[in-house]
Amino acid sequence: MRIRFDLFPGGKSKALTLSYDDGREFDRKMVSILNRFDIRGTFHLNSGLLGKPGYLDREEVKELFSGHEVSAHTVSHPFLNLSPKERIADEILQDRRELEHLAEYPVKGLSYPHGAWNKEVVALLPALGVEYARTTLNNGSFDMPEDFLLWSPTCHHRDMLEYGQKFMDDRPRHPRMSLLYVWGHSYEFNNNQNWDQLERFGELIGHHPDIWYATNIEIVLYVKALHQLRFAVSGELVHNPSASSVWFSLEGQAVEIKPGETKRLVV
Repeated sequence: MRIRFDLFPGGKSKALTLSYDDGREFDRKMVSILNRFDIRGTFHLNSGLLGKPGYLDREEVKELFSGHEVSAHTVSHPFLNLSPKERIADEILQDRRELEHLAEYPVKGLSYPHGAWNKEVVALLPALGVEYARTTLNNGSFDMPEDFLLWSPTCHHRDMLEYGQKFMDDRPRHPRMSLLYVWGHSYEFNNNQNWDQLERFGELIGHHPDIWYATNIEIVLYVKALHQLRFAVSGELVHNPSASSVWFSLEGQAVEIKPGETKRLVV
């Protein structure tokens, strides 16, 4: 019995997520463009910078990012790899606490300020309640991460059109989860006067029924739920202990296991 963990929600094999840092005022324009194309993303905010010139106001965070994800980026944007453990913990926990107050849900993700990290920083994250952390190391692939605490994106948005087209054309030889992960800063579009690039990306990749448009944390939670499935030795029975539906392929056919369901698999 051939069972493969190769499907996203709805039995889709492709997913798109975006990840943007710093909470600058240009996030407003970016969100308005993404919403037009039903593209969803994660916005990593420095809570200590909110309300300062050029940054978002605290009061707008919940409404602006409705349908997207608010995630941590530390309070003051330090180099975590050059910081003592006590400061790392304080920067992340304070940022989480303040953003959770504003967004009104648990904030469990992080992007590394300046893209800076080391093994000591990574080792601290689980104790600080962080479930994923994004690097700035572009991997140029559509593969799922091996370690969500060192989650490398596909590309920076300067290359989003190139990789967006590759993603749309991608037909892997063997079935797999295919993820396009784009990161950047919204102010870069303003600095380079190339907002049209984001518009063209939306036209290329938005509104496709076979793509799952997800936030970073939704991908993490889905993969965790998928790997929590409990199979009988024979493979003929499966139980889903999670609160989310998950999908996988059985002999090439999509199978949904609903929350709490125990299902007998028939080929």
